[in-house]
Amino acid sequence: MSDFNKDIIEEFRANNGIVSAMGFGRALVLVHSVGAKSGEPRINPLAGIRDGDSWLIPASAGGSPKNPSWYYNLVAHPDIEIEYPDDEGGISSARVTARELTGAERDAAWTRFEERSEGFTKYQETAGGRVIPVFRLDPR
Repeated sequence: MSDFNKDIIEEFRANNGIVSAMGFGRALVLVHSVGAKSGEPRINPLAGIRDGDSWLIPASAGGSPKNPSWYYNLVAHPDIEIEYPDDEGGISSARVTARELTGAERDAAWTRFEERSEGFTKYQETAGGRVIPVFRLDPR
């Protein structure tokens, strides 16, 4: 895990789900997954949009032309856990199933990220033709 991710995770937990870095605020989830190849536990702090009882997360990788490693973890092992800022000002956790969105459903979800921050529009531009995947995390 990078020092940046470690610092973000620590700030998230120390401040009840609020992260000042990069303007995340309360719009971040900690995704607990299992390595697709290693089988080792992983934690990734990711931008998230609440959608009812579910969450949307983009596999943007900062606009890289390649999917992030955690993308393959969710494809291989979609039953995961997340930590998220709750409505009471704290942090809650949930067991969820990750489902990659496709077609119009993916496009509508991606538009929500672009509406949140122009950074996501830039990520799509720099992704070299890669359509950035979006996952829906549904409670199980």
